[in-house]
Amino acid sequence: MRRTVLLVPSAEPGLWSARSGGVRWICAFTDETALARFAVHHGPGDRLMDYVALLGARIVDEIVPTLDEPAGLAVDIADEDGAMFFPPVNGIVPDGAAVDSGAGGGGREH
Repeated sequence: MRRTVLLVPSAEPGLWSARSGGVRWICAFTDETALARFAVHHGPGDRLMDYVALLGARIVDEIVPTLDEPAGLAVDIADEDGAMFFPPVNGIVPDGAAVDSGAGGGGREH
C-alpha cells in the first residue's frame, strides 16, 4: 500500500472521507475502474468526480497525522471482495496518530 499510487476523490474542503466506528476513513482506489464503481453511488450526479493521485505512504504518513481525529485509509471500498482497510494503529500510521500508541494518539481522546 505504501508504494502504490492511489486515486483519492477530492471534496470540499479536502479529500473524500467517511466516518465509521469512531474513525475517519480516507477513501482511495487502486485504479480508475474502482473509482468509477464508487462514483456511481457517491459521485456528484452526472459530473465527473475529481480526484488526486497520491502514494499510499503520503496519505498515512503526511495527511492522516494532520487530521484532528483518529483516521485510517480505506482502499477500493466499492469492491465487495477487494476492499482493504488500514486502521490508525502502530505500524500503519505514525505513532503520534495511532490510537494504540503510548504517545496518546496525538492528543486524541479514545
